[in-house]
Amino acid sequence: MGWGYIGLNGLATLLIFLGFGVNCAWPFLHPWLTDAYPEATITGTVFLSAFTTKCAVYALARAFPGTEALIWIGAIMTAFPIFYAVIENNLRRVLSYSLINQVGFMVCGIGIGTQMALNGAVSHAVNDILFKALLFMSMGAVMYRTGGKINCTALGGLYRTMPLTCICCIIGAASISAVPLFSGFVSKSMVMEAAATGHMQIIWFILLFASVGVLEHAGIKIPFFAFFGHDSGLRPREAPLHMLLAMGIAAFFCIFNGSFPSYLYSLLPYPVDYVPYTVPHVVGQTQLIFFAAFAFILLTLSGMSPSELRAVNLDADWFYRKGGGLFYRVMDISMNGLTRVADRVIVGELTGSICRISQRWPEVLCLGAMIPLWSVTGIKGKDLEDKIERTRAAIQTHTSPIGISAATATIFLVLIYLLM
Repeated sequence: MGWGYIGLNGLATLLIFLGFGVNCAWPFLHPWLTDAYPEATITGTVFLSAFTTKCAVYALARAFPGTEALIWIGAIMTAFPIFYAVIENNLRRVLSYSLINQVGFMVCGIGIGTQMALNGAVSHAVNDILFKALLFMSMGAVMYRTGGKINCTALGGLYRTMPLTCICCIIGAASISAVPLFSGFVSKSMVMEAAATGHMQIIWFILLFASVGVLEHAGIKIPFFAFFGHDSGLRPREAPLHMLLAMGIAAFFCIFNGSFPSYLYSLLPYPVDYVPYTVPHVVGQTQLIFFAAFAFILLTLSGMSPSELRAVNLDADWFYRKGGGLFYRVMDISMNGLTRVADRVIVGELTGSICRISQRWPEVLCLGAMIPLWSVTGIKGKDLEDKIERTRAAIQTHTSPIGISAATATIFLVLIYLLM
C-alpha cells in the first residue's frame, strides 16, 4: 500500500480515521466548516480553503487508500451540500458547501483506491485549491469593495464596475463546473471514470448528479447573483491591483491545467494513461453543462427556483445543540438533584447527628465507666443521681475532677489495648 498506510484494523485506527474525518468535514461532522469559513477574514478564508480539508485528504490518501467506507462517505459528501447551497443566501457559505462537495470527489477516489482513482483525487485536490481560492478571492474582493456585503439579496449588477473580478469569478466557476479547457474537467472525470470502470454504477450516478449540482450552485449561482441578476444599485470600484494580480495568477493556472493537463499529470503518484480530451467525454460534459444551465434558466424564469431568503438554514449542528441542551437538562435534574439529596442527608442530617454524638461522647464514655465503679463502692439512690448530675455538668463545662479524667483515660487506653 505504500509508506504511511494504516488501514482499519482496530479501535485505535478507527479513532484516527474519525479524526481525519472531522478535519475532512464528513457528513454530520461538517458544520464547523460552513460556520468557520464564511466568518473568517477575506484572506483567511483563502488559506483555510487551501490547507484545512486538503491536509485531511492527503492524510487519508496516505493512511487509508482503498478503504471501502470512504467510497460511500465521499459520494454522500458530493450530494448533500447541493441542497444547502441552492437555498443559501450567503455566497461565501455557498462556496463552503461547494467545498465539501468537491472534497467528496477526492474522498470517493481515495476509497476506490485504484491508481486512476488516487491520481484523480490528488489532481482534483490541486485543482480545487486553485479554483476554490479564486472563487473565495473574487467574493472577498466583492466584500472589500461593497463594505462587507456578501448575500445574494444584497448584490447584483457588479459587472458594470468590477469587470475583471467578474471575469476571474467566471473562470473559477467554469473550472469547478468541469467545463472543457478548465482545470476541473481534467481531474474530476478521472474519479468518475474510476467508478465507472470499477462497476460502481450507483456511485457513478451520485457523482454525476453532484457534478450537475456543482454547476447549479457554484458555476452559475455565484457569478449570477454577485455580478448579474437584479441590479442592486451598487457601483463599487474595481478590486485593488494586488487582489487582481492574485486572482489573475489563480485564473491562469485554472486555464493552464485544464488546457495542458500533461504537466499536472506528470506530478501525480502513479503513471497516467488517461486522456480527458476525447470526443465522447467532451461532448458528454458539454451536454451536461448545457442542460444544467438550461434547467437553471427555466427554473429562474418560471419562479420555481428556490428563493434566497434572509434566514439562517438549519444544519446538522441543530442536533448537536438540541442534544447538548437535552444532555444539560438531564444532568441538571439528575446530578443537581443528587447533590440536593446529599446536602440534605449528609450535611443536614448525618453530619448533625455525628456532631451531636461527638459532643456527648466524652460524657457517655465517662459515665459508662464511672457508674459501675460508684455502684460497687456503695453509692446508690439519690447520692448516685446527684453524683451523675454533678459529673455531667463538670464534663459539659470542662471542669471534671482530675481523678475522673484519669480513670476515664485509663479505661479508654485499656479498651484500645484489648481491641488491638
